[in-house]
Amino acid sequence: MSTTHFPIAIIGAGLGGLTAARVLYVNGIESAIFELEASAAARTQGGMLDIHETNGQKALHAAGLHEDFLKIVHEGGQAMRLLGPDGTAHVSEEDDGTGGRPEVDRGDLRDLLLRSLPDGTIHWGRKVTGARALGDGRHEVTFTDGSAITTDLLIGADGAWSRIRPLVSNAWPAYTGISFVETDLFDADTRHPRSTAVVGGGFFIALGHERGVLAHRETDGSLHVYTALKADEGWLGTVDFTDQAAAKAAVLAHFEDWDEGLRALVADADTITPRRIHALPVGHRWDRIPGVTLLGDAAHLMSPFAGEGANLAMLDGAELALAIAAHPGDTEAALAAYEEALFPRSEESAAESAANLDTMFSEKGLEQMVTFFTSGPAAR
Repeated sequence: MSTTHFPIAIIGAGLGGLTAARVLYVNGIESAIFELEASAAARTQGGMLDIHETNGQKALHAAGLHEDFLKIVHEGGQAMRLLGPDGTAHVSEEDDGTGGRPEVDRGDLRDLLLRSLPDGTIHWGRKVTGARALGDGRHEVTFTDGSAITTDLLIGADGAWSRIRPLVSNAWPAYTGISFVETDLFDADTRHPRSTAVVGGGFFIALGHERGVLAHRETDGSLHVYTALKADEGWLGTVDFTDQAAAKAAVLAHFEDWDEGLRALVADADTITPRRIHALPVGHRWDRIPGVTLLGDAAHLMSPFAGEGANLAMLDGAELALAIAAHPGDTEAALAAYEEALFPRSEESAAESAANLDTMFSEKGLEQMVTFFTSGPAAR
């Protein structure tokens, strides 16, 4: 087995890992990223993200990429509609360009970060099989291709099911009680004009009876939809998602009393994919372990109902890199400073996400969210 040494090794080329590598690079520090996907084009990244001034955009400033980010923002994407099950619009806001949470396509944002790194930074097709401490803060990571690396600083940016997390924590993501069925409606203006009108130009929510539909208008003209309901963890496994018609019928059986315009977001979909929503415990943290730390979902996986996951991952990456740059030659001081800020920050967002899940999927979820969106910016 061949082994190569890297002073800083980042496991995972998601938004958090890429941001960490970029901020290290602009501060004159080399790092290497190891990613299980075969290439940057191995799969579509999917989904729109709202990038917040207080964290995601802060990270982009640190990366020297904020101006380039503004060029890929989805104009009009901050529009929002909130409907009830009968199709009545309770809240409808246009994007006037003054909001602090511009929408961007996740794939476009990832491409921006990828292009900002020197050639050779990312080692593609490297799926981790294990990681172990070697002593004195050094670690070894092994991969399915038979290779291995050693590193002085190991950064786990490898998502919900992180292979690096067990080095610092025994925590494991738990099912939140919410299951998503993800659908896409392509070429929506031409092929799905009714659904286009329902969703509008930005973010869309329909809530009621402890279930909901969340959707975005995508920059490619498609609609990306998440149908959400409270369900046992095993429910999705009872549905044959290889049979699209049968899968749609199984989902729509839970929305029989909903408006046909809302049901069409599933009934007329071109793709359908199941997705269980998991989360780490609110307040997840670990003791300082020499030479290793986590960021993003590996550190604080939460449900998507605070809209903070990608934003926090990017801020984590930037803050970690800045801490390393601020403590040359003292990795432990850098990691201690980073984690001191990481833990309370992520706990606050995870608590908000868990509370929002409970609110949105309660019997009074629609009414409470109408109050939230109509109480003024200070309430949000």
